[in-house]
Order: sequence, then structure tokens, then C-alpha cells
Amino acid sequence: MTVHLEVAEGIGTIRLDRPPMNALDIAVQDRLRELAEEATRRDDVRAVILYGGEKVFAAGADIKEMQAMDHTAMVVRSRALQDSFTAVARIPKPVVAAVTGYALGGGCELALCADYRIAADNAKLGQPEILLGLIPGAGGTQRLPRLIGPSKAKDLIFTGRMVAADEALSIGLVDRVVPAAEVYEQARAWASRLVQGPAIALRAAKESVDAGLETDIDTGLAIERNWFSGLFATEDRERGMRSFVEEGPGKAKFL
Repeated sequence: MTVHLEVAEGIGTIRLDRPPMNALDIAVQDRLRELAEEATRRDDVRAVILYGGEKVFAAGADIKEMQAMDHTAMVVRSRALQDSFTAVARIPKPVVAAVTGYALGGGCELALCADYRIAADNAKLGQPEILLGLIPGAGGTQRLPRLIGPSKAKDLIFTGRMVAADEALSIGLVDRVVPAAEVYEQARAWASRLVQGPAIALRAAKESVDAGLETDIDTGLAIERNWFSGLFATEDRERGMRSFVEEGPGKAKFL
């Protein structure tokens, strides 16, 4: 398989494994969707890491495969492409991208599907599709400006230039930069903090933020209000408040 789901200690690692550059061909795209849906279903997966290995996250689409496609073929395929990435973005659990080496084109778009991005100090990110006479097609024109703002996103999309890890951090494209040898372990440490947390509340937080960003403030507040009040029906809320009253803050243990 070109993509694997490895589960240990409540963390599911979706690992790209298509050497040498983890090119995102159709088989990889479809497998990403399948594993995102599996990670969503599995109760033993409480947080997810997106990882391409020690050398490269994903250097983009399989250009030879795309070159052979005509307009009709891409009209059909483009929906499946977006659906694969959307399945990752909609995993209702915390998701962190551990980015090493190149994260270009579809690789950058995959990282954008995570809730948090930890990059190696040697990482290079970008949306070079314009250099092929194209635009990003797996969510880059939508997720990138929502993350870093429209003008910075347009700069990257219009020029197709790559940004190094330090610039990616300064513009908000990644959230932390660490030595390359530490990327995966730092991602596991981030995910491990959340594995023992209240799963339904974490889902509520993620869905409230993501859905709220797509709408006006009043609708967003209604989404938050519905989730907030709904959590009062959960065992985790009872456990968390009881622990706070009896033991003080930060002592609650959730299932």
C-alpha cells in the first residue's frame, strides 16, 4: 500500500509511503480518503498524525499521470481529488501534520487539512501549480487564504514560489519549526496531550471552529451554543466538573 494507518497509544499515523517523493497519484488520493474515514470511525484513534517519513512529506501530484488526462477526465477526477482531502480535513479528532522536506502542491494542500502543522527546519512548502499553467485543485485556493490571509496566499499561488520553514512560520503557514530529526516525535507529543482529553468536547471544539469560519458570526455563535449546551449531556462534562470541584483544575481523567 502507498499509504498506511498505524495506531499506537491512541494516536493514528497516516503515513505516506510512495518513494522517493510521495507523489500523490490517484491511488494515493483514494487511499487517503479510505484511511481518513477509518480513522474517523475507530474508537482507538483519538488523534491523528499526517506524516511522509523522514525525508519528504509529499512533493505534489503525479505529473505524468495528470499529463495523460484530458478535460473530461479531470472534470470527473477533480471531485474525487477534493473529496479525498476533505475527508482528512473532516476527521473529527485533532490532526497534526509532521512536515519534513518538500510539501508542495498537493503535499502543501494535505498539510493544510491538519489542525496544526509542525515543520522540520529543512522543510520547503508551496503551491507551484501556476508553473504548470494550473491552479491548486485540492483545496489550496480555499484553505490557504483562510489560514494565512488572501494577500499572502495569492503571493504563493500567483508566483508558485517555495517558502522555507522560517518564512512559513512567520506567515502562519506552519505553527512550529523544530530540528528535522525531531519532527515526528514532536507531533506525537502534541497529539499525546490530547489523547486523554474529552473526545466529544474536542470534536465539538474542532467542528465549531471549522464550521464557524465558513459562515457569519451569528450563525457561528449558534453553532457554538448548540455544541456547548449539548456537552452538558455527556459523561465527560460530568466527570470534568466533578473533578474540578473536588480536586481542583486540570485533574480530570477522561475515558
